[in-house]
Amino acid sequence: MLKRIICILFLGLVSVTFCIKSGLGESYQQVAGLIDLRTTYSDGAHDLDFLIALAKKRGFDLLFINDHDRMTMEYGIFPLKNIIRKREELPSINSRGVEKYLQGIKLAAQQHPEIILIPGSETAPFYYWTGSPFKGNLTAHNWERHLLILGLEKPQDYKNLPVLHNGFSTRYSKQLLPISIAFLVLMPLGFILALKKGYFRILGIVILVNASLMLIEFHPFKSSLFDQYSGDQGYLPYQELIDYVGDKGGMTFWTHPEAGAGVNARKGPITVKTPKHPESLLMTRGYTGFATIYGTWTTVTEPGKEWDRVLLEYCRGERNAPAWGISTADYHKEGGSGRLGDFPTVFLVKKRTREEVLSAIKQGRMYACRTKGENFRRFVLEDFSVSDSLSATSAIMGNTIILDNNPKISIKISSSDKGNHAINVRLIRSGELINTFTGTTPFVVNFEDGYVNLEKQIYYRVDIPGTLVSNPIFVTFSREEEEK
Repeated sequence: MLKRIICILFLGLVSVTFCIKSGLGESYQQVAGLIDLRTTYSDGAHDLDFLIALAKKRGFDLLFINDHDRMTMEYGIFPLKNIIRKREELPSINSRGVEKYLQGIKLAAQQHPEIILIPGSETAPFYYWTGSPFKGNLTAHNWERHLLILGLEKPQDYKNLPVLHNGFSTRYSKQLLPISIAFLVLMPLGFILALKKGYFRILGIVILVNASLMLIEFHPFKSSLFDQYSGDQGYLPYQELIDYVGDKGGMTFWTHPEAGAGVNARKGPITVKTPKHPESLLMTRGYTGFATIYGTWTTVTEPGKEWDRVLLEYCRGERNAPAWGISTADYHKEGGSGRLGDFPTVFLVKKRTREEVLSAIKQGRMYACRTKGENFRRFVLEDFSVSDSLSATSAIMGNTIILDNNPKISIKISSSDKGNHAINVRLIRSGELINTFTGTTPFVVNFEDGYVNLEKQIYYRVDIPGTLVSNPIFVTFSREEEEK
C-alpha cells in the first residue's frame, strides 16, 4: 500500500512518468519515442544530427531510424527481362552501404548518450507490373505496401532481406539451381558443336549464345523467389519477409495500411497503384504489430474490425502472438504536412535503456498517440490496468492476468500540459465497445465489469479515437469459483 501511495504522489508531480504496481510488483516509467523516421541516407531531407537536435528540443529522447532498405523499380522486355531492362534506383541503406548506415547510427548514439537510437528500415518487399510502356498504361501495383523492420543489427541481415532487386544472394540457390543446371548442360554441347564446321558450327553458336543468355536471365542468386512480372502473388512475398525477419530476431510492423496517397498516383510515365490494405493484418502472421495512429484516420482499430479480429484469433489459440499497436510518423522533412513529434509511441520501461525499449515493444508495453498544437500536447495514459476486484493483483498492457472474480479496470489520463481538456474514452472488451466515459483531464475512472467467461480468454483495451490507442490486457478466469 505504501508503494502505491508513493507512486500516486509521484504521478502528481511528473505527468509524463508512469508508475504502476503490477502483479510482479514492478514499477515502470514512460519514454516517448518516434518511430519511422527517414534521413538523408535514403529519401529524408535531414541528416541524423538534425533529427537528434530537434528531438531533444521537443522533449523526445528515443528515435527509431527507418530508412529504406532498397528503393528500386525495374521493367524488362520479354524474353530477356533481366537483361534488356530499365532500372530506376534511389539512395537506400543497401545501395549506399549498410555497414556505413549502422555505424553512423552507432556513432551518433555514442556522441549523444542521452538519446536512445534504434536502427531499422522501411521495406517494400514486392510489386508487380500490368500494362505496357508501349501502350502508355504501364502500372506498378502495391509499390506503397510497406512494412517497418526493427531490431536487426547485422549488416548481412539487411543484405539478405527477401525483397525484389536486393542484389546477389545465395538464400534461394537450391530452389533456383535446377533450371540453371539445364542451361549449364547446354553450354558444353554448344561449345563442342561450335568447334565443328558448317551447320553444326552455326547451331553450336546459337545454342551457346542462348544458353548463356538464359543462364544470366534465370540465375540462381536472386534475393526473392518472386518477380514483378508474374502478377499478384497475394501476401506470400510479405509473409516471406516477416518470417525472415522473425528468424533473425527482428520485428516487423505493417505501416499505413489505410493510407490513400498511393491508391492511384503518377510517377513519370508510369502509374502506381496501392489500394488500402487493412486485410493485411488478417492475411499475414508472425508480424509484431501495426500502426494504429499515423497521418490517415484509421478504421482497423474500431471495435470489431481487423485488429480485434486478429486479437480474438490469438485468444482462441489460432495465432501464436498478438499484434501490438504503435504510432508511425512516415517522417521525411520538417514542415508541410508533418512535424517531428506529431506521432509518438510511449513505452513503459523499468530503465531508460535501449534493451528495455526493445523488450517493451516485443511485449506490448506501449501505447500510440497523436500530439496537437505548437507545444506538442498529448494525452498521457498514466494508468490502464486490470485487477481482481477482491485482491491487489493487477496487469498492464501486454500482460495476461488470471482472475477469480469480476475484472476491475482502472484508467487514468492526464494532459502533458497539465491542462483541463475534454475527452471521450472508449473501453473495448474483446472487440465490443462496452462503455464510453466522458470527462476532462485529469481523468480517472474505476470500472468493474460484470462479465465473467470461464471458457474464453478475453481482453480489454482503451482508446480516444484518433488520438490515443492502448495495447490490450488479456484476461483468463480461474475455475476455482466454479468448483466451489
